[in-house]
Amino acid sequence: MKKFFLAMVCLFIMASFSNCGVGSYSVSSGRDDVAYISLEANEQYPVVVTVDGTTYDTFTVKKIAHKTRRDIKKTAKYVITTTPGTHDVKVTKDGKEVYSKKVVISTSETKIIEL
Repeated sequence: MKKFFLAMVCLFIMASFSNCGVGSYSVSSGRDDVAYISLEANEQYPVVVTVDGTTYDTFTVKKIAHKTRRDIKKTAKYVITTTPGTHDVKVTKDGKEVYSKKVVISTSETKIIEL
């Protein structure tokens, strides 16, 4: 009798834990589907950036050799937001082209272009 009772309790516990919920569930996680471009130079100056034909008027971020981390509040306003992938990036200063390359940017990555 004890074995029968123990077997019934085990079956009840197994049935309780193997029960599937009703309906379907969808869980999404991960990083935002955006990418960023930041321009770095020895001095801060205005530049015109063209990303895949779209033009942005922005400034460079001053490169500070002794600091490995930048102050996000000061540099965030000079970041260009785009989609992840391959982009044609051209940078002009005072009408002269100073940078022109195809760049590949991953999701949530900030591509720093040194001028």
